[in-house]
Amino acid sequence: GPEGQTALATLADCIKKNGWKLRLEGHADERGTEEYNLQLSNRRAASVKRYLTDLGVADGALEPVGYGENKPAVPGSSEAAWAANRRVELVKR
Repeated sequence: GPEGQTALATLADCIKKNGWKLRLEGHADERGTEEYNLQLSNRRAASVKRYLTDLGVADGALEPVGYGENKPAVPGSSEAAWAANRRVELVKR
């Protein structure tokens, strides 16, 4: 949503100002096959990278990685857990 876009715009400024290098870690929930979730998590990370490079972040500063369903943020099989597990985490490297 719009608040996510504002956060990414702020983040883009920080990355450019501070010369940060980030790993964009894409994650998926447990539904679907492991292979599908791996592709999904890769796409998720790549879309955040594309958004940040569109905002002027250097391509080389961002490394997208997909972890599929293997690193859930929240255990469980509820809608809330699934929603929490569909995410991209940004880790300074």
